[in-house]
Amino acid sequence: MRWFIIILGFLAAHVAAQGSSSSGGSGSSSSATKGESEEYEKELCKEKEAGEWFRLVAGEGDSCRDVIQCTSSGLQAIRCPAGLAFDIEKQTCDWKDQVKNCLKKTKEKKVKPLLYTDEPLCSDGQLACGDGVCMERTLFCNGEKDCADGSDETYCDINHDPNRAPPCDKSVCVLPDCFCSEDGTAIPGDLPSSQVPQMITITFDDAINNNNIELYTEIFNGKRKNPNGCQIKATYFLSHKYSNYSAVQEMHRRGHEIASHSITHNGDENFWSNATVDDWAKEMAGMRIIVEKFANISDNSVVGLRAPYLRVGGNNQFVMMEEQAFLYDSTITASLTNPPLWPYTMYFRMPHRCHGNLQNCPTRSHAVWEMVMNELDRREDPTIEEDLPGCAMVDSCNNILTGDQFYNFLNYNFDRHYQQNRAPLGLYFHAAWLKNNPEFLEAFLYWIDEVLEKYDDAYFVTMTQVIQWMQNPRTKSEVKSFEPWKDKCDVPEGRSCNNPNSCSLTSKELQGETIRLHTCMRCPNNYPWLNDPTGDGFF
Repeated sequence: MRWFIIILGFLAAHVAAQGSSSSGGSGSSSSATKGESEEYEKELCKEKEAGEWFRLVAGEGDSCRDVIQCTSSGLQAIRCPAGLAFDIEKQTCDWKDQVKNCLKKTKEKKVKPLLYTDEPLCSDGQLACGDGVCMERTLFCNGEKDCADGSDETYCDINHDPNRAPPCDKSVCVLPDCFCSEDGTAIPGDLPSSQVPQMITITFDDAINNNNIELYTEIFNGKRKNPNGCQIKATYFLSHKYSNYSAVQEMHRRGHEIASHSITHNGDENFWSNATVDDWAKEMAGMRIIVEKFANISDNSVVGLRAPYLRVGGNNQFVMMEEQAFLYDSTITASLTNPPLWPYTMYFRMPHRCHGNLQNCPTRSHAVWEMVMNELDRREDPTIEEDLPGCAMVDSCNNILTGDQFYNFLNYNFDRHYQQNRAPLGLYFHAAWLKNNPEFLEAFLYWIDEVLEKYDDAYFVTMTQVIQWMQNPRTKSEVKSFEPWKDKCDVPEGRSCNNPNSCSLTSKELQGETIRLHTCMRCPNNYPWLNDPTGDGFF
């Protein structure tokens, strides 16, 4: 967002007025005022961190819009645009109703641990808290405050966590279990890009139900086939409420991938950033329990997840994924870059910065694949340099207004991947965006058909199929007989369930709500939820 720079002349005027009244208007007032102004500025900037914004006056209204900053050239001020206020803790302008700290002048001061000192303060395997007390190294940045001053949890980004994942070491990180590269752009197996099949992953988030089943049937009509003769596939990140599990069962029968997108889809975005390991397990592993039981999925294929609002849950999320045997996450976004990034394993340091000021990215080593979400280039004319940020979800590319624009956007981003390192092209949707814009849907279907007709090395595959290829890279000629991509190749007509149950259910966790659960399985006692994912009445 654009911030407007203003000059802090009123500070000098304020000090000058004080100097004038106290000196009785003598000729020495000018030099006195200058000295007092410098002293006032020095006092203001004492103990302020580099780049820290703070308020002169606390309060609602304009006071909550105005902040200043100490710089080498003096004080600088900004005023947030109308309708916004400045969040002192987040250090950014935000919508007024989201800012709860207008009465605070400065952000909370956090004590830093004594990680780097001239002389060692602690024995091997220990580090010093801010107060000099030594603690076990493993306790730092583990999500729990063990130091009395809390300093073990205040300096924990990927550059400062003392237990952070090491840089990529390709002599240790080898396929099929591990893949990394220094900048994230290297091709698995060191294949030349011209020999790599261009994988395209279409994903949809949230519930599958009567609002979108027809859309999915139109896109994946059984007639659209990859160059190996198999029907094109997608990945569905499923949230629980209002999902029709008989429809989920059918999508799985057709060979599409079902992944977890949480039970509650909690509307508080900060919840996902700060959730505990147990919170994550209840939401994501609990969602898998629900899917497997009520969509009758028994092949252990629910192995991926995506966090709501793309809010990464830090190390807690990935610790849960290891404990609950999830294969991959697809939440972390990489800013628009050329060439785009390949997915990677989290054993080693992420090959790109944590994108987004509010994100809580993992810092430690985890046995999980990251299906990184490369931002898409949404420029009208990609040949013209334009400072326009990329977008991860297709429906967040809000400058796409017509079907022709969408078609051009798809072509350009396909070419960006195909003509460079052929990293998988991710097209991530919410169904409503296509359903509510028939012109976009028409352009999308036309583009899919055109790609399938024009390219004999472009494949619409699931997230898991991408990982299967990366673990065992095959050239574009070899991949036509690649066995993992032949699973559920051609699905016969018919349905897995013709007469699903429509269960009218309640839950103690959702007081006052009665919700219908559509499933081909027997109706449970209760509506499945966080503490009762099976609906049996106990966890």
